[in-house]
Amino acid sequence: MLGVGSAPRAGGGREALRSDLVHVAHLSLQDFRSYPAAEVALEPGVTAFVGPNGQGKTNLVEAIGYVASHGSHRAATDAPLVRHGAPRAIVRAGVVKDDRKALIELEINPGKANRARLNRAPVPRPREILGMLRTVLFAPEDLALVKGDPGERRRFMDELLTTRAPRFAGVRSDYDRVLKQRNALLKSAAAHRRSPGPEVLATLDVWDSHLARTGAELLAGRLNLVEALRPLVARAYAALAPHSGAADLVYKSSLGDVELSTDRGQLAEQLMAAVGESRKQELERGVSLVGPHRDDLVLRLGELPARGYASHGESWSFALSLRLAAFELLRADGDDPVLILDDVFAELDTGRRRRLAEMVAPAEQVLITAAVPADVPAELTGGSYTVSDGRVVRDQR
Repeated sequence: MLGVGSAPRAGGGREALRSDLVHVAHLSLQDFRSYPAAEVALEPGVTAFVGPNGQGKTNLVEAIGYVASHGSHRAATDAPLVRHGAPRAIVRAGVVKDDRKALIELEINPGKANRARLNRAPVPRPREILGMLRTVLFAPEDLALVKGDPGERRRFMDELLTTRAPRFAGVRSDYDRVLKQRNALLKSAAAHRRSPGPEVLATLDVWDSHLARTGAELLAGRLNLVEALRPLVARAYAALAPHSGAADLVYKSSLGDVELSTDRGQLAEQLMAAVGESRKQELERGVSLVGPHRDDLVLRLGELPARGYASHGESWSFALSLRLAAFELLRADGDDPVLILDDVFAELDTGRRRRLAEMVAPAEQVLITAAVPADVPAELTGGSYTVSDGRVVRDQR
């Protein structure tokens, strides 16, 4: 596990463990959130952005997360990312992998197609540059992973799947398209309040097949992911909260109590069977009741579900453990992700703060936001910026 038995890394006496080290060397913003323009130079190791709340600290790390995932941890759509009154926002990140440099540029156009450039050359689709930079971001919103509804945990799994294997961006898009079309057909049939005709049933059969095929692909990916995460989450939680119960993950499928394998053909057959059994109810309610969109990831502490039973401190530790496990999993795949801790330490007691700092210190690049310098643990020394009144000023060392 990260920070447990790991040697130091390059930068400030840190020794590299592998050659595939990645960091963001420069961030450039134009009309992103509150910034008409911003230029920020970054280095490997720890960098802290410090300043009062509402001054734009989170906007900086949000931009880096957007380059990596093409999504925001704070907004469901792109519109809030564009400064009020501006037609578009541009985010550029200079990324260094080993000694090779790449410039990633994303143009955010609300209501229109976004555009991407790699080393100033346009790419056909923005998702083709997914994987050039990988991040793991922990923010106060992540408490919803433990306390929130199943959609929060599904999003966690699917975003991590896409980060590990960018092809899952296409899988998710295909599944969402199929689900939307199938739900529209079911809703239309339910609205007429009569038995659907043969043409509707034949069309529904086609969408059932598509749902089973794309759903099986997504479900297999999630099942493999959960198996890989389980020991990492358990180890991270034990390190963060050594006196609490053992943490575990259980995938809860809308297929019920059937035994699930990761064989896509078998999963597709199970989905088809379950869809067939649910058809009457689906036609009555006008919505798809079976598929990965109805699944959940159950977080357990000992014998009890964390949701509803975990204390506030235990919930924070579990949410952190999920992100730390994601970091470790991505790190094992290859490139080090950039680790982003957005306003995290202020919420932790002294013991958890110290243990978390020790665990993340060996990462190649750690970006921290904090309201006051005292919120940055002494174990995490490095560069810092003061963020105030829309200005990002590097502190003198």
